[in-house]
Amino acid sequence: MKRRRLLHPTLLGLLVSLAGLTELSAAAESASGMVLEGFQASPARPRLRLLVVGDSTAVGTGASAPAQSLVGLIGRAHPDWMIRNLALDGAKLEDIAAQLRVGAESYDRLLILGGGNDVIRLSSLPQMREQLNTILALAKQRSSKVVLMPTGNVGNAPFFFWPLSRWMTQRSRELHALAAQLAAVHEVRYVRLFKERADDPFVAQAELLHAEDGIHPSDAGYALWLRELQAQAPGLF
Repeated sequence: MKRRRLLHPTLLGLLVSLAGLTELSAAAESASGMVLEGFQASPARPRLRLLVVGDSTAVGTGASAPAQSLVGLIGRAHPDWMIRNLALDGAKLEDIAAQLRVGAESYDRLLILGGGNDVIRLSSLPQMREQLNTILALAKQRSSKVVLMPTGNVGNAPFFFWPLSRWMTQRSRELHALAAQLAAVHEVRYVRLFKERADDPFVAQAELLHAEDGIHPSDAGYALWLRELQAQAPGLF
């Protein structure tokens, strides 16, 4: 009689967690029966034009309202800025590259938020390198002032339990190493949100800084991201 091979409990736990995350992402995108839309602004006489591309963190998933998202907070700080937000929930790096191919207008600032879905959905390092190179090359064609702001340490999100959290942390670490390297090559500003567990306020204040889904930032989390953006890209936001 042939013996059946059973999955190791740890591997089974990883697969269950990843499957649950896929369902959670779909639920976030269909909240209130519709795909969420990111904050945008169209003042009559804009002083500056900002283009935002990215994933759910650019849309503002987890915030109580679009105005409380990172892009919304930028808009509140600069009510005379025109803000165009092309971000979509669930976008991977290849999708962000596609967003940058929409239109041909030039902008005074360009903000890129993403990478977390590639970490979670297991895009390979060569794939992430290729897509980041494409994104940054396209971004430089649209603006002379580009800021790359990848998602922080995904492994520190309450949603992930050990050992999956450790794996997600390593993949986040690799994403940020790539982002820093390629930002230097393309001469764009890189904002480092990645922090090790002992230094991460999203661990020390997990309930305050995370939304109820245990993955995305809350209003307070996005406010912290804005402070990081302003500190690491002084004079731009």
